[in-house]
Amino acid sequence: MTQLPARRHLLAAASATALALVLPAHAAGEDEALPLEAARDALARRSAIVFDIREPDEHARGVAPGMRLLPMSQIGQRLAEIPKDQPVILVCNTQNRSKATARALRERGWSKVRYAAGGMSEWARRGWPLAAPR
Repeated sequence: MTQLPARRHLLAAASATALALVLPAHAAGEDEALPLEAARDALARRSAIVFDIREPDEHARGVAPGMRLLPMSQIGQRLAEIPKDQPVILVCNTQNRSKATARALRERGWSKVRYAAGGMSEWARRGWPLAAPR
């Protein structure tokens, strides 16, 4: 089997990521997990709204530039900030809270919500950019 040139491979991956983000969440799979690389790409391209749902003490350790901070403890009071008509990605520290929150939001009508596999602990482990919270 021949290898695809790197550029074509990247374009195919980007297209698959974009397609996964625009399809309703139920079409993507039971867990709705999104690879961390795809979440980072969506954040960079602004093709999804990415919420860091960790709590403020966790945000103090560093946040990814461009992510919106929405602590899980405040989601109930701030639901209006999470659009139902746009792709949304949730990120927590390890994916446990974001997975549960994504499931709860889907049950309440958010069809385009996903969560980032690995979470911010994996983001930091990979050495990806972190900044002080605003």
